[in-house]
Amino acid sequence: MTQSVRIPADRVGVLIGKNGSTKARIEKQTGVKISIDSEEGEVEIDHTHAKDPSLSLSVANVVIAIGRGFSPQKALRLLEEDYFLEVFDIRDYVGKKKEHVMRMRARVIGTHGKTRALIEELTGAYMSVYGNTVAVIGDSLQIDVARRAVDMLLSGSEHAAVYHFLEGRRAQLKIDGMGF
Repeated sequence: MTQSVRIPADRVGVLIGKNGSTKARIEKQTGVKISIDSEEGEVEIDHTHAKDPSLSLSVANVVIAIGRGFSPQKALRLLEEDYFLEVFDIRDYVGKKKEHVMRMRARVIGTHGKTRALIEELTGAYMSVYGNTVAVIGDSLQIDVARRAVDMLLSGSEHAAVYHFLEGRRAQLKIDGMGF
């Protein structure tokens, strides 16, 4: 079985890694074979010799996450059992006008990166704003809270309301994270 994923051409180098290290690590860890067209950003994932079928299917999410601006270290968390990727297309909220997309990107990032950093800190999830997308990596609980916060921001909620929501959910995340 072969799967095809497209990533931005400027992220291909990150997927390959220094001297092919990232690509080799993914292939060694999962048993898949990755072929990359660096001009087009087209990535072919061959699952034929995969060590674990469910793990090999996560490789596409790792590739997509790297394409959405995550570091390979953060993207490789998706190979762990309970980690997920959620990608929001800002254009789904504001349309295709470049000014509107830029304004929403700025809202999600916040002044000096404050909003993005707060979402990451209070949820434990990783977040990347790249191109027309906002992407989040986390476990099911983290991603649920981060998804809601990003949706609130993209839907026009005030930052204070989003911060209040995150603070309220922080205690729940800590309790659930400890297994109580």
